[in-house]
Amino acid sequence: MNLSGLNILTIVLWAGLIIYGIYRLYRFFEGRRASKALESDEFRQDMRKVQVIDIREAPEFEAGHILGARNIAYTQFKDRYREIRKDQPVYLYDQRNVLTGRAAARLKKAGYTNIYTLKGGYDKWNGKIKKGR
Repeated sequence: MNLSGLNILTIVLWAGLIIYGIYRLYRFFEGRRASKALESDEFRQDMRKVQVIDIREAPEFEAGHILGARNIAYTQFKDRYREIRKDQPVYLYDQRNVLTGRAAARLKKAGYTNIYTLKGGYDKWNGKIKKGR
């Protein structure tokens, strides 16, 4: 069987795509195991007793965010997650619930236990917000 260079390249590309897909699935399920997803109503219930963390970038946060939330952008999360207290529940959200799983997994690995995410992210939030200027 004679494989041409194009066939070998195709096989390598497919293998890479499959490996990447498996990695993404692993990360997705890792985030789901690390936290519990809450609907807006559940998220809003205990907000005064928890730490609400917005992991979007600063310009998005400043344009509007959940009232009482604190901003720790995901790009800075690796260096700043220690600012979050371990003795209180942590409520995480981003725009569409894309990065919250990764942030939750990082917190879980660091020993945090009460981690919750907002289903659908800020886009699905129907509670009070603070609008930017």
